Amino acid sequence: MSNLPSTLNSFWLWREVSSKLGVSNPAYKYWKNTPNMKLNNKYVFIQKETLPPKHLHIEEILTDLSGHLPIKFASDQLHVNEHLFSSEKMRLHKEFEYKFVEDVKFVNIKKFFRENGIKVTKNSLVQLGKMRDLEFSIDSTFYRLKDDYGVVVYD
Repeated sequence: MSNLPSTLNSFWLWREVSSKLGVSNPAYKYWKNTPNMKLNNKYVFIQKETLPPKHLHIEEILTDLSGHLPIKFASDQLHVNEHLFSSEKMRLHKEFEYKFVEDVKFVNIKKFFRENGIKVTKNSLVQLGKMRDLEFSIDSTFYRLKDDYGVVVYD
């Protein structure tokens, strides 16, 4: 189990930024006042409203990723097979909202939790899976989903 993944409310996908600006891939490394983060050592994100002044105009056409996570990162954090988010044959696949940005597929975890009444805090640990695979403890809260799936939140 792991901490509930943070969402990308205040970040832009670097791949989209560099594509729209036509700048080289490592350009963000030289922007001293532009914080960035990496997820899964694969995806780079740039903090909103911190681009160099000459590039700030691009923010109005970038894709808002609020509540979303890359599917690989989301599956790692929730301890589920990535196929849950990538294969339409999976039972829960249609329960999630998806976005594609520059060939990266994102899943809206925040909306899924909200719609299913799943309450989590910043320090919560979350596990999603088939009921037979979930681990329960005294300090956990269980949420039953459809088709023998559930979510366990550990506080």
